[in-house]
Amino acid sequence: MADAIQDTFKRPLRDLRISVTDRCNFRCAYCMPAEIFGEHYRFLPKAEILTFEEITRLTGIIVRLGAVKLRITGGEPLVREQVDKLIGMLSPIDGVDDVTLTTNGFLLPQKAQLLKDAGLNRITVSLDSLDDTVFRKMNGNRSSVQKVLDGIEAAEKAGLQPIKINCVVQRGVNDHTIVDLARWAKDKGYILRFIEYMDVGTKNGWRMDQVVPAQEIVERIDAVMPLVQTKRNYQSEVALRYNYQDGGGEIGLIASVTKPFCGACSRMRLSPEGSIYTCLFATQGTDLREPLRSGASDDEIEQIIRNTWGTRIDRYSELRSEQTDEDRAEKVEMYHIGG
Repeated sequence: MADAIQDTFKRPLRDLRISVTDRCNFRCAYCMPAEIFGEHYRFLPKAEILTFEEITRLTGIIVRLGAVKLRITGGEPLVREQVDKLIGMLSPIDGVDDVTLTTNGFLLPQKAQLLKDAGLNRITVSLDSLDDTVFRKMNGNRSSVQKVLDGIEAAEKAGLQPIKINCVVQRGVNDHTIVDLARWAKDKGYILRFIEYMDVGTKNGWRMDQVVPAQEIVERIDAVMPLVQTKRNYQSEVALRYNYQDGGGEIGLIASVTKPFCGACSRMRLSPEGSIYTCLFATQGTDLREPLRSGASDDEIEQIIRNTWGTRIDRYSELRSEQTDEDRAEKVEMYHIGG
């Protein structure tokens, strides 16, 4: 491994999130609202998207600089044809400790075993409510809850464990169903992560009054199923972790809005068209596709990555409350760089 890189705040690079497509088969209002991302919306043409070989080459360089955990995202990564082939190319890279994938679960019944056979270690499935009416409202009426539950079952049968469930919580939309979701995940043995509704991008109509603070979520669940806070698994883990007092599993809270964790952020994101982003709330990325396709050597690409991370000053979530509406520049959308 080359010398591990650090940014201006001495934060190392540890995690690489690879977005393989900007397309999705859902239209969740907090990410890809249907009124904007309709049938006439222009997604990236195939020629602009990195090939699996290009992704693998860039990943190998980034891993040499310190990344040990890879997460495949989108968009919805399972709509990218033969994404299991990419998993099979990434998992053998020397230095990679963990390969995981975040999905809405809809296509898992057909893909779970292929992903496991290709080398995927585990999986995270987005599920914002067990109430079918609420769930359909949140995903643009693209899927029933049962379709996602079928996908989770397929992942479990394939051995993609531990299974994590992500739930974005919006006040007045699905917050009244979080205790039921927590009880279900506890009974099933899944690790549930509640995510505060975030102002990722500029198209989701984010408002602070729709954020349910992590502490309130904990209090609602604790009142029914007592919780005790526990330590993070590692310094840069984003979730605040709580165990059930009866020993029946855990929940996590990703509290980017009310309890920012910028100080330990170790994540780099690679977009479908080959730009790297050093923050989920970034306004622009650094293009690697042009040098990659123009014949740049690995050393030359490595230097671009070193310079990008070495000058990194991102801590948007810590500064959010100081910003006015006029300060908030247009940010990259979550569906584009994978949350």
